[in-house]
Amino acid sequence: MGPSSFPDPAAFQDASGKDVDLSTYKGKVLLIVNVASQCGLTNSNYTELSQLYEKYKDQGFEILAFPCNQFGGQEPGTNEEIVQFACTRFKAEYPIFDKVDVNGDNTAPIYKFLKSSKGSLFGDNIKWNFSKFLVDKEGHVVERYAPTTSPLSIEKDIKKLLGSS
Repeated sequence: MGPSSFPDPAAFQDASGKDVDLSTYKGKVLLIVNVASQCGLTNSNYTELSQLYEKYKDQGFEILAFPCNQFGGQEPGTNEEIVQFACTRFKAEYPIFDKVDVNGDNTAPIYKFLKSSKGSLFGDNIKWNFSKFLVDKEGHVVERYAPTTSPLSIEKDIKKLLGSS
């Protein structure tokens, strides 16, 4: 696989506080999203993320969802509440991790890595809920999408990386 592009250490916590390492996901195509429960984009994004996951999870595709309360305070709940919301309302089967900061002094290491790999025209900062990063099987960040980009519109890029186009 050659040298990994994943940051080191790339550990973060899942919603129950267990350490997870990004290397667990080596060899998979990843869509990494900062999520929120009370955003205008919540319904469409969660719905379409679940559709993508359903379709490609058996082909080596994984969605990593990171709750974040830095945008309009739209993710105020506890981890339990967030997971409950996503899994009950939207049947999310992909992992939802511990709440993180994606901007500022306490930015989670995984987000430092994502942002340094793919700054946007407006600098590195994440702009809003549901910003999306697409990572290939080798751990390279290949694309960054705006919060308003619908998950289903990313499908063609996912298929290309999975080699199933």
